[in-house]
Amino acid sequence: MPNTLPPDTVAVLGGGVLGLSTAVQLLRGGADVLLVTEAEVGSGASGRSLSWLNAGGGYGEDYYRLRMAGIDRYRTLLAQNPGIDWLAFDGGLYWDDDPFVVIERHNQQTRQGYEARMLEREDVPAMVPGVDPGVLPHRVLVNPGEGWVSLPHLVRYLAEEFTMRGGTLIEHAGRCTLTRTVPGGDGSDGVVRARGIRTAGGEEYAADVVVVVCGAGTPAVLAEAGVHLPDASDPAMLVISEPVDHGLRAVLNTPRISLRPHPGGRLAMDSTWYLDRVQRLGDGSWSVDPEVPAELAAEASRVLAGHPEVVPQSRQPGLKPVPGDGEPVLGELAALPGCWTAFTHSGATLGLIAGELVSDEILTGRRHPLLEPFRPERFSFGWDS
Repeated sequence: MPNTLPPDTVAVLGGGVLGLSTAVQLLRGGADVLLVTEAEVGSGASGRSLSWLNAGGGYGEDYYRLRMAGIDRYRTLLAQNPGIDWLAFDGGLYWDDDPFVVIERHNQQTRQGYEARMLEREDVPAMVPGVDPGVLPHRVLVNPGEGWVSLPHLVRYLAEEFTMRGGTLIEHAGRCTLTRTVPGGDGSDGVVRARGIRTAGGEEYAADVVVVVCGAGTPAVLAEAGVHLPDASDPAMLVISEPVDHGLRAVLNTPRISLRPHPGGRLAMDSTWYLDRVQRLGDGSWSVDPEVPAELAAEASRVLAGHPEVVPQSRQPGLKPVPGDGEPVLGELAALPGCWTAFTHSGATLGLIAGELVSDEILTGRRHPLLEPFRPERFSFGWDS
């Protein structure tokens, strides 16, 4: 039998930034919220994201507007918490081996009104401290309004509010599944609906609404409930350094490394060139070529002013959530009423705004216009009864 929960309960499946953001917004709106996560909060993709806050990737207008709204919410959070060391807006620096790629990126950004400046190499140190100008091409792209967030720190921040507002948290629930009404059984209108969550241990929790925000695990959870969401998730790995006197404040995106400051005087680093050396094993664990973190750290040292010694401290390999068409999937599933989802590669930039908009739809019953281009029903779902 399902566990007894208060009426109007919303069950959120997933303890990353999207799950905590949605859960907190629901609590603020007066709902009773159960948050269930496979392991502990923040142990999935939120723990291995470079979490660069930006909207300058040549996105379509709808996606651009949503990302800009996401950045706005982070600016509000920082204004309310000016002393935090895990969120900053100190700009971004981008360069590529092909100068025409940089120029086209600049042109795309300025056409959308995104702040973008082309700088000569010798002018970079005055605007972007901590970078060795000797490694730069003649011209680079600076985006003064970009920033970064450490998602594990943000998740802990949101988890504190979740607990303070009386949310119910179940960690280490294992791989969970959705429960559904059955036509002719407890689905009186003959429509299959989401009914709640079943943990790996068989515990069932009934809820009026379920939100599935499991990162790269989202398509598998939905597939077991009969809804097939196109999935292009692929491997990624974030490396965190030991404390180092680096002087960097901006986010760097270069041909060989993406790099940003990290709380505690550390650096967060990732790239794509080594992903064939990061392998998922049959038991779900990951194998990483032990030379990769050192090579990434050496590249960080090369691009930083003074070339400080950068020593890897930790690495977090795993799957990066990516919907099949690359665009976010946000909203209620037409194929499974009562079930909302948030599945996106942009979990950092959209972390606060997606939770806000999804919870608003649940609380008000009104579809939000910002989510219209990203509805799950844009896909032709297969259905398993």
